[in-house]
Amino acid sequence: MPALARLRFYFSKTARRIFAMLPQKSRHKVYRSFIDCDPEPNKRLVLKIAESREELEACFKLLHDAYVSSDFMTPDPSGMRITLYHALPTTTTLCAKLDDQVVGTLSLIRESAIGFPLQHIFDLSSVREKKGNIAEVSALAVHPRFRRTGGTILFPLMKFMYEYCTTFFDTRHLVIAVNPRHIEMYESLLFFKRLTANVVEKYDFVNGAPAVGATLDLKHAPDKMRKAYAGKAPNRNLYHYFVETRLTNIQIPNRRFFTTNDPVLTPDLIDYFFNQKTQVFDKLSDRKKTLLHLIYDLPAYAGILPKLPAHGAAKKIRQHRRFSVKCPAYLSNAGGLFEKPVNIEVIEIARYGFRARIAQKIPANVWLNATVQLGLNEVSRLTVQAVQEMGANDQYFCGFRIGEPDLIWRKFVSALYEGHTHKDLDRATQFLT
Repeated sequence: MPALARLRFYFSKTARRIFAMLPQKSRHKVYRSFIDCDPEPNKRLVLKIAESREELEACFKLLHDAYVSSDFMTPDPSGMRITLYHALPTTTTLCAKLDDQVVGTLSLIRESAIGFPLQHIFDLSSVREKKGNIAEVSALAVHPRFRRTGGTILFPLMKFMYEYCTTFFDTRHLVIAVNPRHIEMYESLLFFKRLTANVVEKYDFVNGAPAVGATLDLKHAPDKMRKAYAGKAPNRNLYHYFVETRLTNIQIPNRRFFTTNDPVLTPDLIDYFFNQKTQVFDKLSDRKKTLLHLIYDLPAYAGILPKLPAHGAAKKIRQHRRFSVKCPAYLSNAGGLFEKPVNIEVIEIARYGFRARIAQKIPANVWLNATVQLGLNEVSRLTVQAVQEMGANDQYFCGFRIGEPDLIWRKFVSALYEGHTHKDLDRATQFLT
């Protein structure tokens, strides 16, 4: 090693030791002093959902190279890092593209029957007690050209993630599993809190590297950021950047209906990534193969999913056909039970019922009128009855039974049963136009 290189190495090593000796509060202030987020990024930068084969493949290749260089995985013959979680309709992969080249990516994994990667090593009980949907932030990678440029790609990608989760993905809690040397960045800049004080020494999902779990409550995060960044210049104020700034670089998902997921995987795409390019499906347990068939229970997917076990495990697993939505609605009653309509938010729907967030208790065994906004121009009017109620902190949730679904509700839910991408939904609901 040349003398100058040795000097830089030892200086860097000494500086890290001195920095580690500082109190945590001081270290966090130092981290925040390095923030440099441009409220007007390069106009050539585009932030969007990865949906085409080319975009997804570029994301998976960028992720593969980043993980291999960090020893988080061994090289794969495909040149891509693809996991079972990427196959789920509840997972969304975001990408940052500069001049049509993918230069950053991350995946948001909503909870499903298959769960999250990190739940195998971290206890999420404390997060679940607060209620609200959970999403794991995973598969983060930035192109090497932009890793030392002050967040040129990382901050816009994080901004997109924040807006997507709070506006479209109906997510309250983010969870992460990161290398111990990176955890203080998430704690100091974004106010993640550790799930446990202990470090998991070997996390199989990243080739046995150590990991720390952490969570962020998006409901309370803005207030914490506002206080911490008060008085900071706009380019050093993440509250201003995440909450108040609008980036024209972000391509908002085009949704006709108020669903909360953005599935993009057609049978052809699943076959290409999970059968032709990798052996992800071949390595699944019988239970996960069965769950995959329950998630993609359409004839078009049957031929490209892994073969079901011969012992009929599918019959032992209950299939829940509920669909995640975020539909504004209100309840009224001709008998004068309510002085004025009660606003609610429908978050799950099924053929003959739905689940909603409510601001007040709803009496059971009383038939009410419900008006549900399924999309920008689609309204369903139903007769419903509260059947189950539960409270959590400052929120109430209530299940409702539908007396007789109207035509719009029946056709909308039938359309959800018939497809797994937004193009499927649009085709199946052309009757509503």
